[in-house]
Amino acid sequence: MSKEQIIQSIIDGIKEVLPGSGSPNASFELHEPRFTGNELNYLKQCVETGWVSSLGEFVTKFEKDLSNFTGASHAIATSNGTAALHTCLMLVDVKPGDEVLVPALTFVATGNVVAYCAATPNFYDSEPHTLGVNVQKLREYLASNCRVVGSDCVNKATGRRIRALIAMHTFGHPCDLAPLKDLCLDFKIRLIEDAAESLGSYYKGVHTGLFGEVAALSFNGNKIVTTGGGGAILTSDPEIARRARHLTTTAKVSHQWGFFHDQVGYNYRMPNINAALGCAQMESIGQLIENKRRLAARYQNVFNNIPGVRIFKEANYARSNYWLNVLLLEKADVGARDRVLAAANAVGIKARPAWTLLYKLPMFQTCPRTDMAGSELIENSLINLPSSPHLGKH
Repeated sequence: MSKEQIIQSIIDGIKEVLPGSGSPNASFELHEPRFTGNELNYLKQCVETGWVSSLGEFVTKFEKDLSNFTGASHAIATSNGTAALHTCLMLVDVKPGDEVLVPALTFVATGNVVAYCAATPNFYDSEPHTLGVNVQKLREYLASNCRVVGSDCVNKATGRRIRALIAMHTFGHPCDLAPLKDLCLDFKIRLIEDAAESLGSYYKGVHTGLFGEVAALSFNGNKIVTTGGGGAILTSDPEIARRARHLTTTAKVSHQWGFFHDQVGYNYRMPNINAALGCAQMESIGQLIENKRRLAARYQNVFNNIPGVRIFKEANYARSNYWLNVLLLEKADVGARDRVLAAANAVGIKARPAWTLLYKLPMFQTCPRTDMAGSELIENSLINLPSSPHLGKH
C-alpha cells in the first residue's frame, strides 16, 4: 500500500470505531468529561451552604474515596496535579542544586516542578514496549556516570546529587515498577510516581501510585475523573502525609483563631467545590474504566486488520485504564505521522501527537540526559486517538 492509502485506511479505521463519525459536522475531542451523576446536586450543596473554598465535607470525602479506591493509606487533595507533583519533590527532600531523573517523554509539568525546586532534570529514555522508563538503559547509565557516596547518588560529571526519580505512567499505562524499585534502592534514589494519567491502572494487581514513597494524581478536565482542576498526593507513610497536608495549607500551625506559619508553605489545597465534582465522578469510576477498556478493545480489533500501524496494548503485568488510546506507526516517520494528524483533524477527529521531548525545549536543552533512541522513536510514530469514556459506552 502507498503512504496515501495507509493514511486513508487509518482514517477509515478510526471512523469505524467512533459512533456517528460519518455525520457532516461530527467532532471528536481527544478526551472530554461528561457529568451524568450527582455533580449538580453536590455543587448546589456547596453553593447553598457557602462551603466553596478549601474547607468542607467534600474535600474530606473525596480524599477518603481516593484512599479506598487506590488502596493508599493517605490521599491529600491539591489544587492541581502540578501542585501535587511539586509537593512530592519537597516531601522527598529535593534541594536546590540536586538532580532529578525525569522522562523526556512526558508533559512539561514533570520537568517544570524540578525547576520549581531549583533542581536540574536529568532526562532518561523510554521504551516502546511500555512507553515508560527503559530500566536497563537507565541502570547502565547510572553505573557508568554516577557513584554512590554514603546515602547519596552523585553524578560524576556534574558533582550534583541525584536525589529522586519520577516514574511516569504514560497515557495511563504502568511502567515496569519492580525493577525500577530495585534500581532506586541500589543507587540510593527516592522514587516518586507521576500517576497523573493512571487512576484506575494496576501493576501486578496493585494500583499505581503505591510503589513510590509518594505519588501525584491529576483531575484536570481531560482526565478519567475530573474536578475541573485538581490533583492529589498518595502515600502510605503517615509522617509524609502529615507533612503534605502542612505544606499544602500554607504551613499554618493549627489554632482556633491565630495565624502562625512555621515554614514556607503553599496554597495548594483543593477547594470544596472542586472536590464536590470529584465525589460525584468517583461514584461512576468503575463504569468509566469499563467504557474506556471497551473502546480500547474496539480500536485494537479494527486496527488488527490495517497494515503499517498498531494500537498499543497494556503490558502483561498491567491492567490499564487506557486513558488515551495510542496508535503507533510501524515505521517511525514524523512526516507520515503529521499527515495522519492533518487528515484526522480535517474531518473532526481531534487526534494529537505525543509531547515534544522535554530536552528539546529551550529551558531544558542543557540538562544532562541518556541516549534517547526509544523516546525519539515513540515521538515520531505516536498518535493519540479520541478516548472519551462515553465513546465506549455501548
